Amino acid sequence: MLPDRDWIRQRLPQRGSMCLLDAVTDWDSARIVCRSGSHRAADHPLRAHGRLGAASGIEYAAQAMALHGALCAAPGERPERGFLLAVRDVQLQVAALDDIAADLCITAERVHADAAVAQYRFVIDAGAGPLLSGLATVVFDAARLNAGAA
Repeated sequence: MLPDRDWIRQRLPQRGSMCLLDAVTDWDSARIVCRSGSHRAADHPLRAHGRLGAASGIEYAAQAMALHGALCAAPGERPERGFLLAVRDVQLQVAALDDIAADLCITAERVHADAAVAQYRFVIDAGAGPLLSGLATVVFDAARLNAGAA
């Protein structure tokens, strides 16, 4: 069974309307695919000057990566604190997301990982080709990363 919105809300640190993903539609140990319609919300928390810029899609991808980490974690294991470390090679194919009528499909594929850090290639589309894509490095558990440096 795939995780639903309640499961997602329990795993992401973002609360309320900042929890951007609606569903996980597919996942395995190397990738996750999520769906969202929140980009159309007039009160979207990332809107600025009446628009939701395409770069806001990076937050959608980061939340998908966090969910992938939660899905791949051992039972009972829950990271204390994670964060987006870096993004590279970001390609924006559109200026804004709020005028996209279809739901967003967010795909993140892990290309490298160790115990605390992972790198993902991500693509966000809405059925007619990529809206944005890039490469992101995430830290799933900063406490574990700090413990390894000691």
